Amino acid sequence: MPSRTVSEFALEPAQAERLANLTGPFDGHLRLIELRLGVEIANRGNVFRVDGPEASVNKAERLLRALWDEAGDATLTEPDIHLHLTEYDADQTLAQDIDPQEVTIRVKRGTLRARGANQARYLHAIATHDINFGIGPAGTGKTFLAVAMAVEALNEARVQRLVLVRPAVEAGEKLGFLPGDLTQKVDPYLRPLYDALYEMLGVEKVVKLLEKNVIEIAPLAYMRGRTLNDAYVILDEAQNTSIEQMKMFLTRIGFGSTAVVTGDMTQVDLPRHQKSGLKDAVEVLRNVNGISFTFFESRDVVRHPLVARIVNAYDARDATDAQTGS
Repeated sequence: MPSRTVSEFALEPAQAERLANLTGPFDGHLRLIELRLGVEIANRGNVFRVDGPEASVNKAERLLRALWDEAGDATLTEPDIHLHLTEYDADQTLAQDIDPQEVTIRVKRGTLRARGANQARYLHAIATHDINFGIGPAGTGKTFLAVAMAVEALNEARVQRLVLVRPAVEAGEKLGFLPGDLTQKVDPYLRPLYDALYEMLGVEKVVKLLEKNVIEIAPLAYMRGRTLNDAYVILDEAQNTSIEQMKMFLTRIGFGSTAVVTGDMTQVDLPRHQKSGLKDAVEVLRNVNGISFTFFESRDVVRHPLVARIVNAYDARDATDAQTGS
């Protein structure tokens, strides 16, 4: 455990308007810094108190002083805070010393909390990184928690819209032989995202937000050529993306946006000769600063206890097949 310390300091000159600019609406800028650096920040006027691991506290104080200087001449926005934090993230060793803070999610159904250490790390990573990967078996809460975080961000006006995306990969049936127009053909592939939204917001509100295009649920192919600013973007079932599709999706992310990519490497529906874009992304981006990876296991499954046993049984069979070459 890294040693904890407290730093108290005053930002001069004391100016109410400058202080409001620094802290942001409802202290949103301070909360963002807290989550990203793993510290607690309190202030009484222009006197600040920062509590946390020593290296994090020192970094937070330097950042606040730099932002205070900037707040005297320009209006600070959330993207500005993100950019400053990205610059201060150059010291990667710090991130390894930070214990995940508990992240609670407030939605229509009440307050949600992590169930287990891996979910806690996942929620903390989403709160502190712009691009996040959640990888593991079904039932570990990857998509459900990502949608919950997105809904809370929308409710608190931290983003302007939600974009939920899935690759429409055929698994046994050809799209062309399904009845209906294109929307009706791809809706079954997006149904799990609708279900999560209904549980978080209620059916009526989801329908209204869909009509206003505040929530957009679309096949991955529809993302080409777009740039998504001030949005919460979730790519579900990412194991069924190609390498080109994954690169296309990740390069759509703009300022003020958060992206979460979820997938299960044991349920790839791509042709056998085609490499999964999710597997490729793990190999290529694993050490890229600013991108988080959370890997779930069967013990993280929060569905019926039999689901974990089923996952373990299939994993054991796959391991045996790999050894025998069958």
